[in-house]
Amino acid sequence: MTITGFAQGTTYNISYWTADSVPAETVEAHAEQVLEKIDVELSTYRDDSDIVDFNNSRVTEAQVVPASLVDLVRIAKTVSAQSHGCYDLTIRPLFTLWGFDGTFRVPSASAVEETRRRIGMDRLTIAGPTLLAKAEADIGIDVSSIAQGYSTALLAAALEDLGITNYLVEVGGELLVKGGKPGGEDWRVAIERPLAGERAIQKIVEIEPGGALSVVTSGTYRHYYDEAGKRYSHILDARTGSPVTHDLLSVTVIHPDPTIADAWSTALLCLGTKAALEVSRKLDMAVMLVEADGDEWREHFSPAFENPRWQVQAVPE
Repeated sequence: MTITGFAQGTTYNISYWTADSVPAETVEAHAEQVLEKIDVELSTYRDDSDIVDFNNSRVTEAQVVPASLVDLVRIAKTVSAQSHGCYDLTIRPLFTLWGFDGTFRVPSASAVEETRRRIGMDRLTIAGPTLLAKAEADIGIDVSSIAQGYSTALLAAALEDLGITNYLVEVGGELLVKGGKPGGEDWRVAIERPLAGERAIQKIVEIEPGGALSVVTSGTYRHYYDEAGKRYSHILDARTGSPVTHDLLSVTVIHPDPTIADAWSTALLCLGTKAALEVSRKLDMAVMLVEADGDEWREHFSPAFENPRWQVQAVPE
């Protein structure tokens, strides 16, 4: 059974099967409830969301927020520390400064530095299970780099609540699979080739039936601006306040938790090939990197990517 819909400015897809009959209408209703709750709590595109209320408040005292926001900040703090500050949920002012949410422009070095001083995960304090505090009143949070993975996890949890344990859930390209297809067949997940302006498959990951496993890919090749002969990626390094300049095109992370995989796919993309491989080895993460090499590209794999649970197949060009 397959269900599709729209959420968070993108699409979601749920494929599932179960020995006990669960009507598609029931699954769809549960999915819509989950996505609506996430939207009310975490969307920065609606004026009445909890995250917008927190961002708009001009106080530094601890504020009551949804547990979901505290959970995401907690994960982001860990990823930020382990990525040497590259990953940051407070980075939205830099996106605005560079015009990535409107008309692109290259700001002055002084403007970048002034804005960079106003962001940082260390400026957020978790004061309780549903309490967050800001060090400065104008600090804001944007969870777009982690929310789709989180949504995938919550949709899977909703399926589990209905007794469904064989499924593939996808939100905006972030995937989570569990169990297998009817008859015990493997789930097959496509990894996109890092090509601007077209879509093609580079790899197929066949995942043997078993526990939950997510496959998440982030890339610099879709969202960028060309200005005066130079390409500016939408991936901003919180440490410099500027777009990354390295040749890493895409990062694929395979991990049991799609929320963590989503955050790390962005963090590793920010770090660049060498540092990303070092961090992946240290944390024993299954990672595939695709790096530009002139007009070609090179693939790099962390040791943990070699795993008997899945098989990776190349797709001929």
